[in-house]
Amino acid sequence: MKAGIFMQKTNTQESSGLSPERLYHLDKALHGYIERGEIAGIVALIHRYDKEAYIATIGWQDKEAQLPIKRDTIFRLASMTKPITTVAALMLVEEGKLRLYDSVDAWLPELAHRMVMRDANGSPDDVSPASRSITLHDLLTYRLGIGWGKSSLHSRISALITVPLAPEAEPVDPDTWMARLGELPLLYEPGAHWLYQIASDILGVLIARVADKPLEMFLRERIFEPLGMVDTSFAVPPEKRSRLATLYTRTPEGGLTVHDHPQTTLWAEPPLFPSGGGGLLSTVDDYQRFGRMLLNKGELQGVRLLSRKAVEAMTTDYLTPEQHTHADFDFDRYDMDRSAGMWDNRGFGYGVAVRTRRLGLGPSVGSFSWPGAYGTTWVADPQEGLMATLLYQTVSTTLYMPVEDDFLSLIYQAVSD
Repeated sequence: MKAGIFMQKTNTQESSGLSPERLYHLDKALHGYIERGEIAGIVALIHRYDKEAYIATIGWQDKEAQLPIKRDTIFRLASMTKPITTVAALMLVEEGKLRLYDSVDAWLPELAHRMVMRDANGSPDDVSPASRSITLHDLLTYRLGIGWGKSSLHSRISALITVPLAPEAEPVDPDTWMARLGELPLLYEPGAHWLYQIASDILGVLIARVADKPLEMFLRERIFEPLGMVDTSFAVPPEKRSRLATLYTRTPEGGLTVHDHPQTTLWAEPPLFPSGGGGLLSTVDDYQRFGRMLLNKGELQGVRLLSRKAVEAMTTDYLTPEQHTHADFDFDRYDMDRSAGMWDNRGFGYGVAVRTRRLGLGPSVGSFSWPGAYGTTWVADPQEGLMATLLYQTVSTTLYMPVEDDFLSLIYQAVSD
């Protein structure tokens, strides 16, 4: 490891059942990504049996300014927002304000009386009435019938992207966004097909309407403040801007170019439409608290957000055998098992992927997670009592970065009990 380049802090507790000696392999691998210039900086945090087992801060928050990355550095979560939105929706279910299998037409009239394309790659005018209404269960499992994927409506669906860095995105308020979505037919019957992204943004709108308050306020009052997630929000206030990591793009040649800089960040102001699918920012400690709450069946340090049964429902695989073999998901980054299909070894619950079969050196059956496209990932493993979060800020031109595979395999090789 090169001296004088990296800021690093590591800590291990043998009582966690992770070997400090074997975790050296994880240190070395993470350092390698910094040394090779593939990633500017990394923060990694592991808890096991609810004890902090490992923390590492390696590299730079801003490489050009030689500003070291720190434990309280703020990261753009992208799709790691989705599980948080899911928990918010389930809280409303547990309060009796929503029912999982009821139609959402009353709250989302823009999605009522849907028409369905006879062929997802055919004409959007060749449609027939949907066989049933869309339910909350459909939204939570991404099977409402519309979303990202290969279809003749691809460009029109892409134009609905709400996250700040999406070039297709036009700033609109949630009601306008829903109206535009409502103009489109469904690609498939509700419940028939798994399609990405759109469902979580709809969930954000649904939560705000049912709770009668903005999504950001509901999340802050009901999740962030109770759990002590003090740095999680949809925008970075001026007093915290110095802690925001620079977001880089990895070029085809292997270098890094600045994609979003703290001084000019697109996350400086609260968005007109806070994206329940990808809009939040957070720190490693904040997200670790959220994941530990789920790992502990809905409770953390005396604060309960969900019942045990709700967490079990969230982490159950709902994909049918056919959906396991026909996932319409055109992003290599999220297929971390490249030797197999997207859903050969995992299923999908409510806003999270669930491990259904052990594959090599990695998470146990029943583990759950969902990563983010800007360089963020996490896993909660109930069998091992383990919660681990890895945060960096690099957009790869291929969308896939092997550091996430290395992170997982090198955690599990360190298990010593």
